[in-house]
Amino acid sequence: MSNKVEVNKLRKKLSDLLFIFWAGGTALLSYSLVYALRKPYTAAAFAGYEVFDIDYKVVVTIVQIIGYVISKFIGIKLISELKQKDRLKFILLSVIVAEASLVLFGWFPAPYNIIGMFLNGLSLGCMWGVIFSFLEGRRVTDILASLMGVSMVISSGTAKSLGLFVTNTLGVSEFWMPALIGAAALPLLGVAGVILNRLPQPNAEDIACRSKREPLDGKQRWALFRNFMPFLTLLFIANVVLVILRDIKEDFLVRIVDVSQYSSWLFAQIDSVVTVIILVVFGLMVYVRNNLKALTILLVLIIMSMICMTLLSFGYEQLQLSTVAWLFTQSLCLYLAYLTFQTIFFDRFIACFQIRGNVGFFIALNDFLGYTGTIIVLVAKELFSPDIDWAHFYNCMAGYVGIICCIAFVFSLVYLHQRYRKEYPQSTAPDIEILEIETAAYNVI
Repeated sequence: MSNKVEVNKLRKKLSDLLFIFWAGGTALLSYSLVYALRKPYTAAAFAGYEVFDIDYKVVVTIVQIIGYVISKFIGIKLISELKQKDRLKFILLSVIVAEASLVLFGWFPAPYNIIGMFLNGLSLGCMWGVIFSFLEGRRVTDILASLMGVSMVISSGTAKSLGLFVTNTLGVSEFWMPALIGAAALPLLGVAGVILNRLPQPNAEDIACRSKREPLDGKQRWALFRNFMPFLTLLFIANVVLVILRDIKEDFLVRIVDVSQYSSWLFAQIDSVVTVIILVVFGLMVYVRNNLKALTILLVLIIMSMICMTLLSFGYEQLQLSTVAWLFTQSLCLYLAYLTFQTIFFDRFIACFQIRGNVGFFIALNDFLGYTGTIIVLVAKELFSPDIDWAHFYNCMAGYVGIICCIAFVFSLVYLHQRYRKEYPQSTAPDIEILEIETAAYNVI
């Protein structure tokens, strides 16, 4: 009997491992390809082009983000209510429109071609939430989400490196470069969408550990927000400034850092190392069964990363770090905090309080607020300080973002524990019930 139990446990672990490679690998590839359709233009300088005396690169970025923001606003309802049977159709339609918009961007003369970037942002704004909906609510969601989440890190640098390679080595114009890279990504993303659509649904053990995920209508979304308003308000404020900082780093890194001194693949190399570190950190969270403990660990980690980012930013001149060391540390601190809320935090939050709903609602609302903030900051920057030094601008912003986030996350941590103790006496806490269910399941096996 003992040997049979051991064999069954081994089979279960092997099955979980294969599923992680299957689902997590496909999600990672999928969102990496979304970046190939959205971000290669950030490698272009568009030197000499202006729109109404405004830097053309800034206008292109703002216009794409406007489309993205509108899409995120739509996604608050769409992703929250999207049914499983409609996910693949949505993915295929979105990527086709995205590539067509890049063709328009290359075909139409500047500045009229910016409409292409608007349509590009509009078509891709909901992709994260839709892809993530295939992964949430599972025992291994922490690992799956971390695999998908780090695609944001590695893909950002890779997209820039690909863009620089296509323009500098292949001689493709900055306007047609995004369409060429997108054309290569389109069929691969379609295949990845089909594979994701074939993933099995969460089983009984998944639901016991992470709760059942269900669509949310408008009344349910508002009731959920009101129920946790102080906590969610703090998190959303912090995430607004995180999204703004991340967008500026991604879209204007070629202005912040003198890329002419380094290889085209520097960004990909740095982001690859950052990816591995974050993947390990998030992957280890699967061993933290208690959801409240997991949320606590995550908040403590990002508070520490924000403190580090603040000290690095305000002490930039005194520390005299090399460009590579500065960029690596900034990326690690920023993405550790940003990806926490884009991946595993809200999945654990839902499970911790046994909330009826899905992660897509939180992520879509969070991103809508964040990208709206990006537009406001970029417009204000162009109106009041168009010739500001980008490196100084970024470091100042990163320092203040770190302070704001530290305050918000500390208060969030205090609220989290107070709310948990109030709602769940120790004898009836959901995490204790989950552990008992898991123990019983293993005994049955």
